[in-house]
Amino acid sequence: MTVYLDDWRQPARLGVVVDRWSHLVADSDDELHAFAARMGMRREWFQCKAGRPYHAHYDLPERSRGDALALGAVAVTWRQVGRMMRERRSDALEGSIASAGRRDL
Repeated sequence: MTVYLDDWRQPARLGVVVDRWSHLVADSDDELHAFAARMGMRREWFQCKAGRPYHAHYDLPERSRGDALALGAVAVTWRQVGRMMRERRSDALEGSIASAGRRDL
């Protein structure tokens, strides 16, 4: 399993923190939470909407980028993360269609 850090670097204010922000994502939510905890991030910072679990991520400020990479996060482009999220969405849709088909049997 891998944790990824994109190069989005969007300038924004999140609460009292003004910085450039990127997305920290992983192959699984459990791995993402474990990595975020090692970074000292709070679980309530996790972003996941009920209808879009494939978009799950933590926003990471630029000032923490080096720490994430030192802990093993893999640097990727924001386009690569977008592709990963589209693939997860597709996989989730295929899985729900397959489940619906099994219920009809």
